[in-house]
Amino acid sequence: MRRRDFIGVLSGVVALPLSAGAQQPVRSYRIAYLALLPDEDTTLAKPFLERLRELGYDEGKNITLAYRSADGRPERLPQLAAELVQARPDVLVTGFGTLAAKAAMGATSTIPVVFTMVGDPIGAGLVVSLGRPGANVTGFSDLASEFAAKRLQLLQNLIPGQKLIAVLGNPDTPFTALALKQVKTAAAANHQPLAVFEARTRDEVSASIKAAVKSGAAGLMTLDDPLLLSAKQQIIQLLADARLPAIYGLRDYVEANGLMSYSMDRPQMCRRAADYVDKILRGAVPADLPVEQPTKFELTINLKAAKALGIDIPSSLLAIADEVIE
Repeated sequence: MRRRDFIGVLSGVVALPLSAGAQQPVRSYRIAYLALLPDEDTTLAKPFLERLRELGYDEGKNITLAYRSADGRPERLPQLAAELVQARPDVLVTGFGTLAAKAAMGATSTIPVVFTMVGDPIGAGLVVSLGRPGANVTGFSDLASEFAAKRLQLLQNLIPGQKLIAVLGNPDTPFTALALKQVKTAAAANHQPLAVFEARTRDEVSASIKAAVKSGAAGLMTLDDPLLLSAKQQIIQLLADARLPAIYGLRDYVEANGLMSYSMDRPQMCRRAADYVDKILRGAVPADLPVEQPTKFELTINLKAAKALGIDIPSSLLAIADEVIE
Protein backbone atom coordinates (compact mmCIF):
# COMPACT_ATOMS: atom_id res chain seq x y z
CA MET A 1 0.00 0.00 0.00
CA ARG A 2 1.47 3.33 -1.06
CA ARG A 3 -0.78 5.81 0.68
CA ARG A 4 1.68 8.66 0.18
CA ASP A 5 1.62 8.22 -3.62
CA PHE A 6 -2.16 7.84 -3.60
CA ILE A 7 -2.72 10.98 -1.59
CA GLY A 8 -0.04 12.87 -3.50
CA VAL A 9 -2.24 13.09 -6.56
CA LEU A 10 -4.49 15.42 -4.63
CA SER A 11 -1.80 17.80 -3.44
CA GLY A 12 -2.05 21.48 -4.18
CA VAL A 13 -5.82 21.60 -4.65
CA VAL A 14 -8.04 24.35 -3.34
CA ALA A 15 -11.41 23.15 -2.06
CA LEU A 16 -14.51 24.76 -3.49
CA PRO A 17 -16.10 27.20 -1.06
CA LEU A 18 -19.41 26.23 0.46
CA SER A 19 -20.84 29.67 -0.07
CA ALA A 20 -19.93 33.16 -1.10
CA GLY A 21 -20.79 34.54 2.32
CA ALA A 22 -19.20 34.24 5.72
CA GLN A 23 -16.80 31.43 6.55
CA GLN A 24 -18.54 28.19 7.47
CA PRO A 25 -17.14 24.96 8.86
CA VAL A 26 -16.11 22.67 6.01
CA ARG A 27 -17.51 19.18 6.27
CA SER A 28 -14.93 16.47 5.76
CA TYR A 29 -15.84 13.23 3.95
CA ARG A 30 -14.16 9.83 4.12
CA ILE A 31 -13.54 7.97 0.86
CA ALA A 32 -12.20 4.41 0.74
CA TYR A 33 -10.75 2.59 -2.27
CA LEU A 34 -10.43 -1.19 -2.52
CA ALA A 35 -8.09 -2.53 -5.23
CA LEU A 36 -7.46 -6.04 -6.45
CA LEU A 37 -4.51 -5.35 -8.72
CA PRO A 38 -1.08 -4.07 -7.67
CA ASP A 39 -0.36 -0.39 -8.37
CA GLU A 40 -3.96 0.66 -8.96
CA ASP A 41 -3.17 3.78 -6.94
CA THR A 42 -0.92 4.95 -9.79
CA THR A 43 -2.96 3.54 -12.69
CA LEU A 44 -6.74 3.11 -12.51
CA ALA A 45 -7.18 5.21 -9.37
CA LYS A 46 -5.20 8.11 -10.79
CA PRO A 47 -7.88 9.49 -13.16
CA PHE A 48 -10.46 8.91 -10.42
CA LEU A 49 -8.47 11.08 -8.03
CA GLU A 50 -7.76 13.69 -10.67
CA ARG A 51 -11.48 14.07 -11.29
CA LEU A 52 -12.15 14.38 -7.55
CA ARG A 53 -9.63 17.19 -7.50
CA GLU A 54 -11.44 18.95 -10.35
CA LEU A 55 -14.66 18.62 -8.35
CA GLY A 56 -13.06 20.44 -5.42
CA TYR A 57 -12.12 17.62 -3.03
CA ASP A 58 -8.87 18.17 -1.20
CA GLU A 59 -7.15 15.73 1.15
CA GLY A 60 -6.73 17.29 4.55
CA LYS A 61 -9.42 19.91 3.99
CA ASN A 62 -12.67 18.27 2.96
CA ILE A 63 -11.81 14.59 2.41
CA THR A 64 -9.71 11.86 3.94
CA LEU A 65 -8.69 8.83 1.90
CA ALA A 66 -8.06 5.20 2.75
CA TYR A 67 -6.55 2.80 0.19
CA ARG A 68 -6.14 -0.96 0.40
CA SER A 69 -4.80 -3.31 -2.27
CA ALA A 70 -4.92 -7.09 -2.41
CA ASP A 71 -1.87 -6.97 -4.71
CA GLY A 72 -3.43 -9.50 -7.06
CA ARG A 73 -4.50 -11.94 -4.32
CA PRO A 74 -8.31 -12.22 -4.41
CA GLU A 75 -8.47 -14.13 -1.12
CA ARG A 76 -7.35 -10.97 0.71
CA LEU A 77 -10.23 -8.84 -0.55
CA PRO A 78 -12.86 -9.71 2.12
CA GLN A 79 -10.50 -8.84 4.98
CA LEU A 80 -9.41 -5.59 3.35
CA ALA A 81 -13.02 -4.64 2.64
CA ALA A 82 -13.89 -5.27 6.28
CA GLU A 83 -11.01 -3.03 7.39
CA LEU A 84 -12.20 -0.20 5.16
CA VAL A 85 -15.81 -0.55 6.30
CA GLN A 86 -14.73 -0.47 9.94
CA ALA A 87 -13.43 3.07 9.33
CA ARG A 88 -17.00 4.06 8.31
CA PRO A 89 -16.29 5.81 5.00
CA ASP A 90 -18.97 7.90 3.33
CA VAL A 91 -18.34 6.05 0.07
CA LEU A 92 -16.42 2.86 -0.73
CA VAL A 93 -14.99 2.68 -4.27
CA THR A 94 -13.77 -0.55 -5.84
CA GLY A 95 -11.27 -0.86 -8.67
CA PHE A 96 -10.82 -3.39 -11.44
CA GLY A 97 -12.95 -6.52 -11.52
CA THR A 98 -16.00 -8.15 -10.02
CA LEU A 99 -14.25 -9.68 -7.01
CA ALA A 100 -13.42 -6.36 -5.35
CA ALA A 101 -17.01 -5.18 -5.79
CA LYS A 102 -18.41 -8.40 -4.33
CA ALA A 103 -16.07 -8.15 -1.35
CA ALA A 104 -17.26 -4.59 -0.70
CA MET A 105 -20.90 -5.62 -1.00
CA GLY A 106 -20.28 -8.51 1.37
CA ALA A 107 -18.76 -6.17 3.93
CA THR A 108 -21.60 -3.61 4.08
CA SER A 109 -25.24 -3.24 3.19
CA THR A 110 -25.45 0.42 4.21
CA ILE A 111 -22.33 2.27 3.07
CA PRO A 112 -22.62 3.39 -0.58
CA VAL A 113 -20.40 1.34 -2.90
CA VAL A 114 -19.31 2.54 -6.34
CA PHE A 115 -17.61 -0.06 -8.54
CA THR A 116 -15.54 1.10 -11.51
CA MET A 117 -15.17 -1.99 -13.74
CA VAL A 118 -17.49 -4.98 -13.46
CA GLY A 119 -18.30 -7.01 -16.56
CA ASP A 120 -21.71 -8.37 -15.60
CA PRO A 121 -23.04 -6.67 -12.44
CA ILE A 122 -26.44 -8.34 -12.75
CA GLY A 123 -25.00 -11.83 -13.22
CA ALA A 124 -22.63 -11.22 -10.31
CA GLY A 125 -25.57 -10.34 -8.05
CA LEU A 126 -24.35 -6.81 -7.42
CA VAL A 127 -27.44 -5.03 -8.75
CA VAL A 128 -31.04 -5.92 -9.56
CA SER A 129 -30.96 -4.08 -12.89
CA LEU A 130 -28.73 -1.60 -14.67
CA GLY A 131 -31.37 1.12 -14.64
CA ARG A 132 -32.39 0.63 -11.00
CA PRO A 133 -29.56 -0.99 -9.01
CA GLY A 134 -31.86 -1.38 -6.03
CA ALA A 135 -29.53 -1.27 -3.00
CA ASN A 136 -26.36 0.43 -1.77
CA VAL A 137 -24.25 -0.57 -4.80
CA THR A 138 -23.91 1.02 -8.24
CA GLY A 139 -21.15 1.88 -10.68
CA PHE A 140 -19.81 1.14 -14.12
CA SER A 141 -19.83 -1.96 -16.27
CA ASP A 142 -16.97 -2.51 -18.71
CA LEU A 143 -19.02 -4.79 -20.96
CA ALA A 144 -21.27 -3.05 -23.44
CA SER A 145 -23.66 -4.83 -25.77
CA GLU A 146 -21.82 -6.44 -28.72
CA PHE A 147 -18.40 -5.52 -27.28
CA ALA A 148 -17.01 -9.07 -27.36
CA ALA A 149 -18.65 -9.73 -30.73
CA LYS A 150 -16.90 -6.68 -32.18
CA ARG A 151 -13.54 -8.07 -31.09
CA LEU A 152 -14.34 -11.32 -32.87
CA GLN A 153 -15.12 -9.35 -36.03
CA LEU A 154 -11.80 -7.48 -35.84
CA LEU A 155 -9.92 -10.75 -35.47
CA GLN A 156 -11.81 -12.16 -38.46
CA ASN A 157 -10.63 -9.17 -40.49
CA LEU A 158 -7.06 -10.09 -39.58
CA ILE A 159 -7.41 -13.79 -40.47
CA PRO A 160 -10.16 -14.04 -43.11
CA GLY A 161 -11.47 -17.27 -44.54
CA GLN A 162 -13.50 -18.59 -41.59
CA LYS A 163 -10.53 -20.34 -40.05
CA LEU A 164 -10.82 -21.74 -36.53
CA ILE A 165 -10.64 -19.10 -33.78
CA ALA A 166 -9.83 -20.03 -30.18
CA VAL A 167 -11.50 -18.26 -27.26
CA LEU A 168 -9.75 -18.24 -23.86
CA GLY A 169 -11.62 -17.35 -20.67
CA ASN A 170 -12.15 -18.11 -17.02
CA PRO A 171 -15.55 -19.84 -16.62
CA ASP A 172 -15.71 -18.88 -12.94
CA THR A 173 -16.04 -15.18 -13.85
CA PRO A 174 -19.60 -13.93 -14.51
CA PHE A 175 -18.29 -11.63 -17.25
CA THR A 176 -16.95 -14.60 -19.19
CA ALA A 177 -20.34 -16.31 -19.45
CA LEU A 178 -22.00 -13.17 -20.79
CA ALA A 179 -19.19 -12.32 -23.22
CA LEU A 180 -18.96 -15.91 -24.45
CA LYS A 181 -22.67 -15.89 -25.21
CA GLN A 182 -22.17 -12.77 -27.36
CA VAL A 183 -19.22 -14.32 -29.17
CA LYS A 184 -21.02 -17.60 -29.88
CA THR A 185 -24.06 -15.74 -31.22
CA ALA A 186 -21.91 -13.64 -33.54
CA ALA A 187 -19.91 -16.67 -34.68
CA ALA A 188 -23.06 -18.67 -35.46
CA ALA A 189 -24.47 -15.82 -37.54
CA ASN A 190 -21.32 -15.81 -39.70
CA HIS A 191 -20.69 -19.60 -39.64
CA GLN A 192 -17.40 -18.91 -37.88
CA PRO A 193 -15.85 -22.01 -36.26
CA LEU A 194 -14.89 -21.50 -32.60
CA ALA A 195 -13.06 -23.56 -30.01
CA VAL A 196 -13.46 -22.51 -26.36
CA PHE A 197 -10.65 -23.13 -23.87
CA GLU A 198 -11.03 -22.62 -20.12
CA ALA A 199 -8.49 -21.45 -17.55
CA ARG A 200 -9.12 -21.13 -13.83
CA THR A 201 -5.44 -21.00 -12.79
CA ARG A 202 -2.17 -19.79 -14.30
CA ASP A 203 -1.18 -23.42 -14.98
CA GLU A 204 -4.43 -23.91 -16.89
CA VAL A 205 -3.68 -20.77 -18.90
CA SER A 206 -0.55 -22.42 -20.31
CA ALA A 207 -2.29 -25.74 -20.89
CA SER A 208 -5.22 -24.10 -22.67
CA ILE A 209 -3.03 -22.02 -24.98
CA LYS A 210 -1.02 -25.11 -25.90
CA ALA A 211 -4.29 -26.95 -26.58
CA ALA A 212 -5.48 -24.04 -28.74
CA VAL A 213 -2.30 -24.19 -30.79
CA LYS A 214 -2.64 -27.98 -31.14
CA SER A 215 -6.24 -27.55 -32.31
CA GLY A 216 -5.00 -25.68 -35.37
CA ALA A 217 -6.57 -22.34 -34.41
CA ALA A 218 -5.55 -19.48 -36.69
CA GLY A 219 -6.14 -16.82 -34.02
CA LEU A 220 -7.15 -16.35 -30.40
CA MET A 221 -9.26 -13.90 -28.44
CA THR A 222 -9.27 -13.52 -24.68
CA LEU A 223 -12.25 -12.87 -22.41
CA ASP A 224 -10.26 -10.95 -19.87
CA ASP A 225 -10.62 -11.13 -16.12
CA PRO A 226 -8.18 -10.60 -13.22
CA LEU A 227 -6.70 -14.08 -13.68
CA LEU A 228 -5.86 -13.60 -17.36
CA LEU A 229 -4.68 -10.05 -16.78
CA SER A 230 -2.29 -11.24 -14.07
CA ALA A 231 -0.91 -13.76 -16.59
CA LYS A 232 -0.66 -11.34 -19.52
CA GLN A 233 3.11 -11.66 -19.98
CA GLN A 234 2.79 -15.43 -19.90
CA ILE A 235 -0.03 -15.36 -22.47
CA ILE A 236 1.78 -12.98 -24.81
CA GLN A 237 4.98 -15.03 -24.71
CA LEU A 238 3.22 -18.34 -25.34
CA LEU A 239 1.35 -16.87 -28.30
CA ALA A 240 4.53 -15.28 -29.65
CA ASP A 241 6.33 -18.63 -29.46
CA ALA A 242 3.43 -20.24 -31.35
CA ARG A 243 3.21 -17.27 -33.78
CA LEU A 244 -0.50 -17.13 -33.07
CA PRO A 245 -2.20 -13.71 -33.48
CA ALA A 246 -4.58 -12.58 -30.74
CA ILE A 247 -6.92 -9.77 -29.81
CA TYR A 248 -7.41 -8.72 -26.20
CA GLY A 249 -10.05 -6.79 -24.31
CA LEU A 250 -7.58 -4.60 -22.43
CA ARG A 251 -4.96 -2.20 -23.72
CA ASP A 252 -2.55 -3.49 -21.03
CA TYR A 253 -1.71 -6.45 -23.27
CA VAL A 254 -0.72 -4.30 -26.24
CA GLU A 255 1.45 -2.14 -24.01
CA ALA A 256 3.15 -5.40 -22.94
CA ASN A 257 3.83 -6.25 -26.62
CA GLY A 258 0.59 -8.04 -27.40
CA LEU A 259 -0.73 -7.71 -30.96
CA MET A 260 -3.97 -5.73 -30.67
CA SER A 261 -6.77 -4.80 -28.31
CA TYR A 262 -10.26 -3.46 -28.55
CA SER A 263 -11.08 -1.94 -25.21
CA MET A 264 -13.20 0.63 -23.44
CA ASP A 265 -11.78 3.98 -22.35
CA ARG A 266 -10.93 2.91 -18.80
CA PRO A 267 -9.59 6.28 -17.57
CA GLN A 268 -12.87 7.90 -18.59
CA MET A 269 -14.85 5.28 -16.66
CA CYS A 270 -12.76 5.97 -13.57
CA ARG A 271 -13.40 9.69 -13.93
CA ARG A 272 -17.13 8.99 -14.14
CA ALA A 273 -16.86 7.02 -10.90
CA ALA A 274 -15.63 10.22 -9.23
CA ASP A 275 -18.74 11.99 -10.55
CA TYR A 276 -20.89 9.34 -8.87
CA VAL A 277 -19.00 9.74 -5.61
CA ASP A 278 -19.64 13.48 -5.79
CA LYS A 279 -23.36 12.91 -6.36
CA ILE A 280 -23.55 10.54 -3.39
CA LEU A 281 -21.74 12.98 -1.12
CA ARG A 282 -24.29 15.59 -2.16
CA GLY A 283 -27.21 13.35 -1.18
CA ALA A 284 -27.89 10.93 -4.04
CA VAL A 285 -28.41 7.26 -3.18
CA PRO A 286 -26.85 4.41 -5.19
CA ALA A 287 -30.24 2.78 -5.81
CA ASP A 288 -31.19 5.79 -7.96
CA LEU A 289 -27.92 5.99 -9.92
CA PRO A 290 -28.05 3.68 -12.97
CA VAL A 291 -25.13 1.45 -13.79
CA GLU A 292 -23.42 3.01 -16.80
CA GLN A 293 -21.88 1.11 -19.69
CA PRO A 294 -19.02 2.36 -21.87
CA THR A 295 -19.80 4.24 -25.05
CA LYS A 296 -16.24 4.83 -26.27
CA PHE A 297 -13.94 2.04 -27.44
CA GLU A 298 -10.39 2.08 -28.75
CA LEU A 299 -8.62 -0.22 -31.21
CA THR A 300 -4.89 -0.34 -30.54
CA ILE A 301 -2.44 -2.21 -32.79
CA ASN A 302 1.20 -3.01 -32.04
CA LEU A 303 3.16 -3.17 -35.31
CA LYS A 304 6.30 -4.36 -33.54
CA ALA A 305 4.38 -7.38 -32.26
CA ALA A 306 2.91 -7.95 -35.72
CA LYS A 307 6.38 -7.99 -37.26
CA ALA A 308 7.61 -10.50 -34.66
CA LEU A 309 4.63 -12.73 -35.48
CA GLY A 310 5.27 -12.39 -39.21
CA ILE A 311 1.87 -10.78 -39.79
CA ASP A 312 0.95 -7.98 -42.16
CA ILE A 313 -1.87 -5.90 -40.67
CA PRO A 314 -4.49 -5.14 -43.35
CA SER A 315 -4.74 -1.49 -44.30
CA SER A 316 -8.46 -1.64 -43.49
CA LEU A 317 -7.62 -2.35 -39.83
CA LEU A 318 -4.88 0.27 -39.66
CA ALA A 319 -7.28 2.84 -41.07
CA ILE A 320 -9.75 2.41 -38.22
CA ALA A 321 -7.20 2.00 -35.41
CA ASP A 322 -7.29 4.66 -32.71
CA GLU A 323 -3.59 4.12 -32.03
CA VAL A 324 -0.83 2.28 -33.86
CA ILE A 325 2.27 1.49 -31.82
CA GLU A 326 5.36 1.44 -34.04
